[in-house]
Amino acid sequence: QVRLVESGGGSVQSGGSLRLSCAAFGYAYSIYHMGWFRQAPGKEREGVAFIASDGTTTYADSVKGRFTISRDNRKRTLYLQMNSLAPEDTAMYYCAADESWQLLIGSTPNYWGQGTQVTVSS
Repeated sequence: QVRLVESGGGSVQSGGSLRLSCAAFGYAYSIYHMGWFRQAPGKEREGVAFIASDGTTTYADSVKGRFTISRDNRKRTLYLQMNSLAPEDTAMYYCAADESWQLLIGSTPNYWGQGTQVTVSS
């Protein structure tokens, strides 16, 4: 049973930073591709950042240069370092995983966390 547990969300002022974490349980973590998605109220869910099993990363244009995705395979943990946060970054952030890169970047991965809220005030 794959289980993903996010943490690290919270409230921060514009320009601030947060680091999200996603702990993975129940599967061979190192072979899975991982990613972060977010969904703001009234908006569709969007992919934010992705990291392949080999460490290759991909970012949404809206977060390039501000967010950094990383993974620690020994700790079975995924991270999202978010800097220069803006009010438009306010959303529920979800960790996701799949053995298929196409399913992950196509926003249909098989495994999701429960989400962690990020709120940025101006």
